[in-house]
Amino acid sequence: MSGRFITFEGIDGAGKSTHIEPTAAALRATGRSVVCTREPGGTELAERLRELVLHSAMDGVSETLLVFAARRDHVAKVIAPALARGEVVLCDRFTDATFAYQGFGRGQSLALLETLEAAVQEGLQPDLTLWFDLEPQVAAQRRAEARAADRFEAEDLAFFERVRAGYLARLNAAPERFMRIDASLGRSEVALRVAQALRERLDG
Repeated sequence: MSGRFITFEGIDGAGKSTHIEPTAAALRATGRSVVCTREPGGTELAERLRELVLHSAMDGVSETLLVFAARRDHVAKVIAPALARGEVVLCDRFTDATFAYQGFGRGQSLALLETLEAAVQEGLQPDLTLWFDLEPQVAAQRRAEARAADRFEAEDLAFFERVRAGYLARLNAAPERFMRIDASLGRSEVALRVAQALRERLDG
């Protein structure tokens, strides 16, 4: 059985992380071996870089380079080996987030992002990306009720509007890879949509 790479994307507060473990449990129930991971993070080095990215002041270029440095370690040590073993990798964010946040949100050069993407991933792309799409105002309300804000979550609504536009641009560029999930729905309904997306895109 070939490995499959599934990413969960969306602005902060859209609820994507909530559905990773239930998705993993459903896949394991079918006999699949599943790895759950996240970005930035997933390895000791990448988790240390995550802390810097989320909590240390820096400019957009530095932020972008740290994200890709973390991704390189993550791909080399976790994602690629798991896929080679035939496992399913569920990842909370991947490169679409970098284009959305650093590219559209921060205004970093998309050409730079494309160059780093090619060098770091060497052609690796998700088999399926679930985009949990939600109005930024609603996401902000959810975040305020759930946790203290990091550097990204503290950004204004205009920033998250740009990030959302970045995700839409990525979907339009690769519609065969993306599945948009209406994250304004209730948790059980979103879970049904996720399960349906897995059946439609990954079976066989």
